[in-house]
Amino acid sequence: MKYRPDVDGLRALAVVPVVLFHADVQAFSGGFVGVDVFLVISGYLITRLLLADFAENRFSLRHFYTRRVRRIFPALLAMVLVTLVAGFFLLLPGELREAGRATEKIAYFFSNHLFWHTQNDYWQQNALATQPLLHTWSLAVEEQFYLIIPALLALWYWKARARNPLALLLMLAIASAACSLWLMARDPAAAFYTLPPRAWELLLGGLLA
Repeated sequence: MKYRPDVDGLRALAVVPVVLFHADVQAFSGGFVGVDVFLVISGYLITRLLLADFAENRFSLRHFYTRRVRRIFPALLAMVLVTLVAGFFLLLPGELREAGRATEKIAYFFSNHLFWHTQNDYWQQNALATQPLLHTWSLAVEEQFYLIIPALLALWYWKARARNPLALLLMLAIASAACSLWLMARDPAAAFYTLPPRAWELLLGGLLA
């Protein structure tokens, strides 16, 4: 897919309010919405790439995941390494141990489930400083989505012989949105951190694609 400067610009606009929210700038108390926008953008880009591969009969799970690894891992490994080195000097022993636990989960993109059980109050800014890898929850959600959606689309094209997966994406998005509403009243932390109630945002991007 050709480089899209407009989409890249929208990504930047989505990230800025998130950073200002975490800096506790009062005017951006709702800046966390930037994460939702970013997830929609990610769903759009990945689904568009997958649809192009299917349309040209060149889809390969191996090539798809190879591209993901090459794109994500260098920056991710550098970020985690720098964070742990800084944490050695800046964190208390217990806090550094928690950062180590998060690093283990990040290795297989499962840190969001760790934070679901240990960082329930995402809005408590003072608590965020003790877990410097907390922001990896959204990457974990994305990568878990990328493990599932290519296989589902491949099965759709192979089994249904359908050229348009709109119905599949729409059904999944509705189910995810319903799951989100149900969990918000019963387990808000799960609604925030886990894939099933977050998938509708990525799937909305997929529907746009």
